[in-house]
Formats: sequence, structure tokens, C-alpha cells
Amino acid sequence: MKYLVAVSRIFVGLLFIISGFIKLNDPVGFSFKLEEYFSFSVLNFPSLEPHALKISILVVILEVLLGVLLLLGFRIKFTLWSLLLMIIGFTFLTFYSAYFNKVTDCGCFGDALKLTPWESFTKDVILLLFILILVKGQKYITPIFSAGVNRFLTLVAVLASSVFAYYVLNHLPAIDFRPYKIGANIEEGMIVPEDAQKAVFDYAWKFKVNGEEKVIVTRGDYPTVDGEFLDVETTEIESGYEPPIHDFTIEKDGVDRAAELLQEPKLVMVVAYDLSKSNYKAFEEIKKITEEATKNGYKVIGMSASSEDFTLKLSKEYKLAFDFYFTDQTTLKTIVRSNPGVLVLEKGTIKQKVHYNDLDELKFN
Repeated sequence: MKYLVAVSRIFVGLLFIISGFIKLNDPVGFSFKLEEYFSFSVLNFPSLEPHALKISILVVILEVLLGVLLLLGFRIKFTLWSLLLMIIGFTFLTFYSAYFNKVTDCGCFGDALKLTPWESFTKDVILLLFILILVKGQKYITPIFSAGVNRFLTLVAVLASSVFAYYVLNHLPAIDFRPYKIGANIEEGMIVPEDAQKAVFDYAWKFKVNGEEKVIVTRGDYPTVDGEFLDVETTEIESGYEPPIHDFTIEKDGVDRAAELLQEPKLVMVVAYDLSKSNYKAFEEIKKITEEATKNGYKVIGMSASSEDFTLKLSKEYKLAFDFYFTDQTTLKTIVRSNPGVLVLEKGTIKQKVHYNDLDELKFN
């Protein structure tokens, strides 16, 4: 039992620190995931949606802290019961997501590692077992250092996590795990290889034969049945290959202009997924930097999921000399964790990407 507890302690402690750090690197992204959980169609807690970012920061800092406390062997009763309550909550959410197919990615490891709902649930069940071992054998968990040193290291962990969270919130994630990172080519990210795995579906064909309903399941072929066709239901039993970048469009007047715009040698994208939630003061600086970009031969476009009336009103108010195009809100949230944020592209390749607090870092050559 002593050795089993030691292994569990290291495994759980490191996993909580790693998982927490990855989400701490992108708390805005994790808050989007929490908003999805809080939404009417999932857990139906819409009152929590406005507080998703605060909750995400508290959760990930606590996750890192509990991992540190476990490895240190400090405040062990508080640590173990907190770990147990947290993993029970995570296990419920991942089971709910998997069973009811509500949230297809739990965000457990941010964008660094994508897990299916059932993979996430399995991971949480395994973690739960390890934590139960720790609770059962907590007498074998002894502090590594003295109480004074442990307090100091705990304080350092909290301060370091808080400072890091503050930094990425006011800039961008320190490590970009998304397909829109600097150096990535958007068009290449949308390519589906010829030999890519195709999705597999079961087709349940319903017929009326001799006055009775009969269901025949095939993998797509229309069955030969002497009867009246009633309905067909499809069920995906094996997912196909999905490119890193999908559902990417840049629409104007109902026409997707992405292909031509991604061929521009000098392109500036002003991205604001929801203009009603944007930092409006930033548009004063955006006006200046986009005018500078235009003088240097860049084509400037805005990208938002807001209505045309809203974009026209904003453009008029801040005297913006560029047009807004429509792009899916989820895609825009993925592109840049800033509302607004700015990207500089060269024939579809992202050369620069900045938070609205870092607009002065943009270079237009």
C-alpha cells in the first residue's frame, strides 16, 4: 500500500499540475468551454455564463495548487478531499457530455490534447481510482519539507499561477496550441488528405412491409425491399478525419471570399468575435494601425459574427476605413483570444498575431 500510494501521489500530482498549467496558459479558452457547459442546452445555468472567466481562473489555479500540495505532502486532508470533490465533479461532467453527446471536447487539456467525451470520462474514472487510493492510504503521505518551507512553496505556486494568468489574460497564451498559431498556413490547415479516414455511418431504413414496419440497417446502400419506404436514420459509428482548420469562411453579401483573401500578399485581419463584448477603446488604436497598414500596401478587413448593422455603426463611430466580413463566432474565438485582436498574413500564412494591448508591436514592412 505504501508504494501504491507513492505512485498515485506522483501520478495525480503531476497530472493536476500539467492539466492546470495547460488551461492556465489559456483561461479565456477554458472559459468558453465553461460557457458551453453552463448554456441552456447543457446544464442550464445561464446565470453563470457571465462569470465563466472568473470561474475558469479560480478552477485552474486551484487545480495547479492541489497538485503542488499533494507532491509536497502539505495540508493533506484539505488536499485529498478537495481533489476528491473536484474529480467527482469532473467525472459527472464528462459522463454527462459523453452519454448525452452535449459537449464534444471537455477542454481537460485545452487545445494541447483533444479527447473524445468517452476518453475524457475514462481518464477521470482512472484518476478517481488513484485519488481513492490516496484517501485510503493518506497516513503514508508525509511532507517533503518542513512546514515553513512548504508554506513558502505553496505561496510561490499561488503567486506564480496568478501572475501567469494575469499575463496571458492581458496578452495572448504563452504557448499557442491552436491551428491558427504564428507560422501556420490557414489554407494548408484545411486540406483533407486523399487517404484520410472517412466517417462510417449506419443507415437504419424503415419500410412498411405487409402492413408492418421493418427496419433494415446498412452502411449506406439502399436495401432491396418489397415494401413502402417510410424513413431513414443515420448514426455515426466511426468518425472520419477532420482537418485542424474547418468551418473557416470570410463571407460578404452571402459569398465566401476566403479563397481570394488568403492569396493576398499583405493582409491584416481585425478579429472581433462579438462586437457587443469588445473593448471599444482598442478601436481608437486599431484605426491608427490599420491606416498605417493601408499606407504600406496592406489590405485590411474586419472579421466578426456580429450583425451588419452593428459593424456599420461601429465603423462609422470610430471612422474605420475597412469593411467587416462575417465569420463563425466559434472560429473567431479559436483564431485569437482577444476581442478585438489583430493578425497579419502573407498568402494565408500567419506572420503576426497580437492582443489589443499589444497593437504597438505590429510591424508593417
